[in-house]
Formats: sequence, structure tokens, C-alpha cells
Amino acid sequence: MPDIKTLVLPIASPEYDNNDEAITRRTIEMAIEDLNAKVTRIQKAQDVITSKALKRHQFLLMGMKHG
Repeated sequence: MPDIKTLVLPIASPEYDNNDEAITRRTIEMAIEDLNAKVTRIQKAQDVITSKALKRHQFLLMGMKHG
């Protein structure tokens, strides 16, 4: 697993700066997109693992007599 990187947000100046606001907003948007991508990858991996486990279980039960 790759190292977790830390992003530092710019310190707010006493006066409103449109540039700082845009940088902060974009940094937060990128962090959220990165988290979303990681969560999606984890969900897909779990779905594949669960799917394979269920198929294996169904295959093993095919030869059993029910009743």
C-alpha cells in the first residue's frame, strides 16, 4: 500500500483572497476525489472476493442431497 500523503492547506490571510480560496477549494476537491477512488477500489475488491466465495460455496453444495 502506498504511503499516505499529507496536504497542507494555505493559511488564510486577514483579507479575502480569491486565489487562496480557489487553491483551498481545489485541494479539498482533489482529496475527496482521491478518497472516493480508494473507496471504490476497496468496494470492487470486496465484491469480487465475496462473489468468488459465494460461487465456491454454491459449487460445493451442488453435490449435496437436500432434504
